[in-house]
Amino acid sequence: MNIAVNNGDWSGSWVAERLGVELEGDDGLRALLGLALRRNPKRAHLLVSNVLGKHVPQSPAVVYGHGFALGRRVRDLLGETEAGRSVVVGYAETATGLGHSVADGIGLAPYLHSTRRPVPGMTPAGGFEESHSHATSHLLLPEDPALLSGDGPLVLVDDEFSTGNTILNTIRDLHARYPRKRYVVVALVDMRSPADAGRLDGLADEIGARVDLVAGASGTVKLPDGVLAKGQELVARYEESAAAGGVPGAGASGLVAQFPAPLAGVAVEADDQSPHPGARGTARTAPTGPRATGDRTAPTGPHVTTVDLHWPHGLPDGGRHGFTPAHRIRLETALPAMAARLAEALPLGARRVLALGFEELMYAPLRVARELEPLVAAEVRYSTTTRSPVLAVDDPGYAIRSRLVFPAHDDPADGPGERYAYNVAGAAFDAVVVFVDSAGDTPELHAPDGLLARLGAYVPHVLLAVVPSYVPALTEESPAMLPEPLRGPAFSSYPPEDVGWLLQDLSEVTLEAPTEEREEAIQSGGAHYAESLPVEYQPSERYQALFHAALETSAARIAQAVGVVTETVLAERSARPVLVSLARAGTPVGVLMRRWARFRYGAELPHYAVSIVRGRGIDANALRWLAARHDPRDVVFVDGWTGKGAITRELAEAVAEFEAREGVSGFDPEIAVLADPGSCVRTYGTREDFLIPSACLNSTVSGLISRTVLRADLVGPDDFHGAKFYRELAGADVSVAFLDAVAARFGEVVDAVDAAVKELAAADRAPTWEGWAAVERISEEYGIHDVNLVKPGVGETTRVLLRRVPWKILARAGAGADLDHVRLLAEQRGVPVEEVGELPYTCVGLIHPRFTRGATGADGRAVNL
Repeated sequence: MNIAVNNGDWSGSWVAERLGVELEGDDGLRALLGLALRRNPKRAHLLVSNVLGKHVPQSPAVVYGHGFALGRRVRDLLGETEAGRSVVVGYAETATGLGHSVADGIGLAPYLHSTRRPVPGMTPAGGFEESHSHATSHLLLPEDPALLSGDGPLVLVDDEFSTGNTILNTIRDLHARYPRKRYVVVALVDMRSPADAGRLDGLADEIGARVDLVAGASGTVKLPDGVLAKGQELVARYEESAAAGGVPGAGASGLVAQFPAPLAGVAVEADDQSPHPGARGTARTAPTGPRATGDRTAPTGPHVTTVDLHWPHGLPDGGRHGFTPAHRIRLETALPAMAARLAEALPLGARRVLALGFEELMYAPLRVARELEPLVAAEVRYSTTTRSPVLAVDDPGYAIRSRLVFPAHDDPADGPGERYAYNVAGAAFDAVVVFVDSAGDTPELHAPDGLLARLGAYVPHVLLAVVPSYVPALTEESPAMLPEPLRGPAFSSYPPEDVGWLLQDLSEVTLEAPTEEREEAIQSGGAHYAESLPVEYQPSERYQALFHAALETSAARIAQAVGVVTETVLAERSARPVLVSLARAGTPVGVLMRRWARFRYGAELPHYAVSIVRGRGIDANALRWLAARHDPRDVVFVDGWTGKGAITRELAEAVAEFEAREGVSGFDPEIAVLADPGSCVRTYGTREDFLIPSACLNSTVSGLISRTVLRADLVGPDDFHGAKFYRELAGADVSVAFLDAVAARFGEVVDAVDAAVKELAAADRAPTWEGWAAVERISEEYGIHDVNLVKPGVGETTRVLLRRVPWKILARAGAGADLDHVRLLAEQRGVPVEEVGELPYTCVGLIHPRFTRGATGADGRAVNL
């Protein structure tokens, strides 16, 4: 329907009459919106909300109620389950409080609002432009990196939906970073033109997601040709006239004489003792002169009463860095006491009280004011200061009746400048409570031309409530926001629930080098082993048959070891452990431990795979990601087996360094392993050195994932380590078959597992490090003089034969079928197998100690490659 625009009671009629602007839309739209003129070269008019609590003082119950009701509508739209998975994002600065209120209405969703206040050391998780705004750049700075990375609905909240450009920019930016299936756009009013209305549907088709819209009212603004130039000319004329003193009552000493009651459209008489009553239809800027009182005396400056709200320690002051349902509960609990303290501080006999928020700090003062409203006899109103420059005109048909101008007082990133408080001067407030966060409680706030002094010129009592600014605890170099784990089938052949890989996908990068070239570069110090990958070994039919035979004979033995190590972890480490396997040998073991917990107890344990590199340590970004989402005390690192214990020591040193640097504590670096022949750990399934079939192959038994890569040109300081997904080897993949074969034997080993766990609980399992001593002895005895070239145990020996240039294999005399695959690989590589009587391991692989292409072995013969 077409709403009349020449009604003097409507706070948009002044602009409508002069610019020819028309509104069309729902009944009640006029009650929600007024019009003003922007001091902005991009758009002439400003839609001024009567229920937002930004430019027009309004009952806090009305402001909060509108947002809360929209949130309830979103919850009904999504349903309880999806609402519980949603995240709400509001827009700075105008909709920060509205977005909070919507999140409250949903009741189940965390909240984040964009900000124009960067935090040194924090890397934005997203950003977008608001093209029509006077300050265009928005940042998203969540403290919890996971806040935006889930796949639940994203609810975007703004005060008005005019062209849709801001929403479109936001969704495109965030969808590229964190794709999801559903978005909900929420606004107090939807004022898109017919031409803009279809763009949201077009975006939904473009990104393949559903986009819903929830609005309190809808309509359109019809603008005649040339409205921008005409509006700019009108603003310039009024401001020039005010500055020159040509408009009665205007300029530095002007003051409004009337004030519109929000929604009702009726004028409220201002304090008739106020100086310089203004004339209708004149531009208004609040005076800089002294405040008049009933006896016409003028104090030199305002008396400011500071009110300590006792804001809860550590509670965020808003959603700039995220505000969770748990935060909301803390706030709800504290609100009555905070409102009571404020009520006690108000002057006796106050009839009208304004709670004045501070730019993006809208929600905290809104909630305190909402709680204050029923406690006091005074009429309570709420609004906030703003960056937005708007022309003030003293006319009941104009939405912005007065303007207080004051310098910025929070060291803004875009530099100093003017800030504004609208419709405060001349509104007959007896007291104003200024809410600022501690970042805004600066000398500029208290200066003679600051906000407090400007308010004191018109309001008899000025109170100041400072809310502690919440800034996340950051390290000196805060990392960029890390992505969610990679999962199958997009990365790895494991089912997605089996493991999340805290890695980056380097599948498109050529990293493989011939084994001989890699060995020469590694031993010469020219490269680290983690900077390249060996060419993936393709097993012969004979070797594959050995693998399947070994799996058939050892599945029950492995199942028992899986059960023992899992039960030990559950009994001694954590009732709800977070399994973190060391990629990649630990990953099949971690998956099997997870499956045992589900088989025995119905528990679904989180399981991730991370990279650790000898000489470089564990992936610190992966630890940082884990610490942000889980209690470090619940993290249990998992590996396949121990050799000499080098990785065990590497992990302990890396965790200690990480915790000291990051200020995080609780990670237990002791690894839980399937087999501990080196006696390096306390948590194991067995200490026998036996064949674990997953050691027989490379990626084809590890989800088709390569070993991990750490190279400076591919892995930045804020990146996870990398790995490749060998999709092309799917035809030879036995990863899931291996898991299924072992898990199928769980039922038959339960009794044996329980007996072994009971026996281990009473045993002395302190590491003896006898494996390390044996390796040192072998290194010297064979003239190698480098323990890194001695690889003890069946698993490590297999790796030597598959990835490195082996020199010889030491096998314990009498070792049986556990070494069949080792003997076959040695035969294929032309590597001698030497039986040794005294050997704590079943076998030991020796890497050629002085390898170059053409190197010879100790017997003078060239190594057969």
